[in-house]
Amino acid sequence: MANTKDGFIPFEPLNFSEDETRQRAKDFYEFMDRRRSLRVFSDKPVPKEVIKNLIRTASTAPSGAHQQPWTFCAISSADIKSKIREAAEKEEYENYHGRMSDRWLKDLEPFGTNHIKPFLEIAPWLIVVMKRSYEIVDGEKKNNYYATESVGLATGFLLAAIHNAGLVALTHTPSPMNFLAKVLNRSENEKPFLLIPVGYAADDAEVPKLQRKGLKEVAVFH
Repeated sequence: MANTKDGFIPFEPLNFSEDETRQRAKDFYEFMDRRRSLRVFSDKPVPKEVIKNLIRTASTAPSGAHQQPWTFCAISSADIKSKIREAAEKEEYENYHGRMSDRWLKDLEPFGTNHIKPFLEIAPWLIVVMKRSYEIVDGEKKNNYYATESVGLATGFLLAAIHNAGLVALTHTPSPMNFLAKVLNRSENEKPFLLIPVGYAADDAEVPKLQRKGLKEVAVFH
């Protein structure tokens, strides 16, 4: 075995056969293709340990210089969820009644959405993903590298982990989202990136009949 450089450890590859690799890639695609965003949640409880492991999975995502510039605020408190809903609906009312363009509103019609967001109280958990653009180290500001890209990657991991656990989620973006930092009393270096309700689907849940773009529409092979 070759000597390992200081600060490094040996990498342990998974070593699947080519046939296993092909099958696992196909199976995972088919599994993830079943993932849908939901707005109709059950109030069935989700154990805190499950949420902890979802966040642990999200934190395995790559990040610029391994700075891990994210904070995941997991909320089950009915009081805090109520405050978030009240503030979110206030912003969303403004969006649907003047901020959004006619084109934007037209594009939203297939989803049947409006400014009323009951799922923010019904879902057993809300996960607010915070982007940390910088840190304060010894009283000085230290910028994080590629913070937006890094947090986007971590959020993708989080959504995959939620689906893998048999749960559902919604990537909710009540814009502007600064009220979340105030409700949660977060520090100035944290900015809300996404608000994600997490839980089980309601028994009568429905989703829009949509079709994802095919491979030829999203990929180019050179």
